[in-house]
Amino acid sequence: MSDADPNKLAWYCVRTQTKREHIAAEHLRGRDGVEVEVFCPRLRYRKPTRRGTIWWLEPLFPGYLMAKFRLAEADRTVTFCQGVSGLVRFGADVPEIPESFVESLRREYQADAGESEILTVSPDLKSGEEVEVANGPLAGMSGVVVEIAPAAERVKILLEFLGQPQVVDIDLFSILLPRKPLPPKPGM
Repeated sequence: MSDADPNKLAWYCVRTQTKREHIAAEHLRGRDGVEVEVFCPRLRYRKPTRRGTIWWLEPLFPGYLMAKFRLAEADRTVTFCQGVSGLVRFGADVPEIPESFVESLRREYQADAGESEILTVSPDLKSGEEVEVANGPLAGMSGVVVEIAPAAERVKILLEFLGQPQVVDIDLFSILLPRKPLPPKPGM
C-alpha cells in the first residue's frame, strides 16, 4: 500500500473506455458536489489521405486522462463516471502523477493559441528529404523536397516526370513523410 495521503488533492491517471477520452473528461468536469479537475491533452494535425487532407484529433495518451481529486472523497465518483473504465492501480495502490509533469504538459499546450488541451502539430520536413505524393494526379510518385513555404503551406518537390526532372508545387499536407528508421537498441 502507498504512503500517499488519500485526503490530499493529487493528480491520478484515469483509464477510459476506448476512444472515449473526451467524453469521460466532460462527464468528470460536470460532476456536482465533488471537486475534480481534468486534463485530457489531445493532438490536432492535418493528415493526408487518398481523398484529400483532413484535420485529425487524437488523444496524446490514448485510453487515459489525468484527473486531480481527493482519492478518499472521489474514488467511486470518478471510477463509475460515464466513459471511465477505472483508475490505474498497481494492486491496491493508486499512484499519483507528479504535479510538475502535469504542469509541464499544460505549459506546452497553453502556448498553442490559448487552447488548453489541444496542441496543433505541423509536419517536420527538411529540404532534401524524399517524400511521396498522397493524392491528386501525381499520387504515389516519390520525389525530393526542394523548397518549403510554411506560411503558404506549400512545398516544391523534384519529381522524375515524363523522362526528366520537374519541380512541382504541392500542398504541404498532400505528401506522405518518409518513415524514419528507429535507432538501434543499446547493446545490439
